[in-house]
Amino acid sequence: MNTETQRIVKDLMELARIDAPSFHEGEMAQALKARLGALGLTVCEDDAGEKLGGECGNLFARWEGDPGKEAVLLSAHMDTVDPCIGKVPVLEDGVIKSSGQTVLGADDLSGVTAILEGIRRVQEKGLPHRTVEILFSIAEEVYTKGAAVFDYSRVTAKQAYCLDASGPIGNAARRAPTLLSFRITVTGKASHAGFAPEKGISAVTAAAKAAAALPQGRIDAESTRNIGLIRGGTATNIVPDSCELEGEIRSFDHGRALALLDETREVFERAAQETGAAVSIEHTVHFKAYEVGENAPVAKDFLRACEKCGTKGNLVSTLGGADNHQFNAHGIEGLVIACAMENVHSAAEYIRAEDLEKLAQLVEALVQ
Repeated sequence: MNTETQRIVKDLMELARIDAPSFHEGEMAQALKARLGALGLTVCEDDAGEKLGGECGNLFARWEGDPGKEAVLLSAHMDTVDPCIGKVPVLEDGVIKSSGQTVLGADDLSGVTAILEGIRRVQEKGLPHRTVEILFSIAEEVYTKGAAVFDYSRVTAKQAYCLDASGPIGNAARRAPTLLSFRITVTGKASHAGFAPEKGISAVTAAAKAAAALPQGRIDAESTRNIGLIRGGTATNIVPDSCELEGEIRSFDHGRALALLDETREVFERAAQETGAAVSIEHTVHFKAYEVGENAPVAKDFLRACEKCGTKGNLVSTLGGADNHQFNAHGIEGLVIACAMENVHSAAEYIRAEDLEKLAQLVEALVQ
């Protein structure tokens, strides 16, 4: 492991020890302010924390470069999913992992450290570079809430690279889905289950009937639907008068996502009518589908950077969400770059040091 690789591995492991669940990224923000300042970048913190009830805001930094080159926005998020308190990173045989009780936090410290290291290398080599703008966001893991309230009038870049995806180095998602969540409330009529069950209307029965009739999983090549939570009833001897279900829909076609929501409503209303129950449904669109063209400048620049690094570049699709949804919604064409973090959102999460090194090299090329 060369000196530069050792440095980025050390940086990731130091940052991984910082607890940073969503809305509690204060200590992480202070650590990153120090690192950005050491690189000579101007950095400011916005009011996202005040708006969202968190400890701190998003960090936005700027590094002036050649005014004749297109500016670029690089992003990664500061928060980490649970279980993330008391993380203990371990390096074994070139693999960085957690001690096994928590996540590692490579999602998204791989992106954070690669951005810092890529810029550091360009500075050390004295290479010409583009103007670089950096957004380290809060609360990405809860439907990109931090990036959603960021003031994009601060950004001059029209291209963005969001370092926040699993998969091999060289992959970049140019297409991502609409993601909406829904909550269904089925209302029946309570009655004693032993003395007068015929006087009751079981909300659970109505909900189960609808859920069984509703197609779930991969609906088509573009879309998925899932009911993930069901709760209802108060006791085993009472006919349940209420049942709540929560789920989500994802689709690369925004109109298709809304159509699947309408279908969900119709299936539950029909089941409720057949059993004498009532139903209400509410939903939230967390972000809308986007697609960046294969020949867009941001895509071509990415593929050129991969070639410069000796890495095969691939433009792919993802059914996941990221801050890049917010960038594209604000007129900034962006890709979500794969960071080779594996088994994310689990205590088995890991990343190989050699992949972290490749990611830093890629950032170095993109900056130029």
